[in-house]
Amino acid sequence: MQRREKIALQKICAEIGLALNFMGNSTREEFLSDELRKRAVGMTAINIGELTKHLSEELRKKYPQIAWKKAAGFRDVVAHKYETLDMTDVYNTITKSFPEMKLQIEKILESDE
Repeated sequence: MQRREKIALQKICAEIGLALNFMGNSTREEFLSDELRKRAVGMTAINIGELTKHLSEELRKKYPQIAWKKAAGFRDVVAHKYETLDMTDVYNTITKSFPEMKLQIEKILESDE
C-alpha cells in the first residue's frame, strides 16, 4: 500500500471517529433537532467521501467489501444537496454504516503493518 493511501485510510478512520463522537448516544429525534450536530456530522461525511476519492482504483478493488463508491456518492449528496438531504438517512449512515466501515479499514491498516 502506498504511503499516501495509508495516510488517507488513517484519516478516514479519524473522521469516522469524529462523526461517532459528535453523535454520542443521541437518538434519531435528538439528532434531527440539533442543527449544530447535523452540520458537524455532514462535514465529516464530506471529508470521508473526499478522502475515498483519493484512493487508487487498485486499493478499492482489492477491498471490495468496503462501500467506497457509496461513501464518495454520499459526500456529493451532502455537499451539493444539503438543503434537501433526508437527515434520517444521514443518521442511519453514521450510526449503522460508518462503524462497520471503520472496523474494515482498521483491519486493512493492521494487515499492512
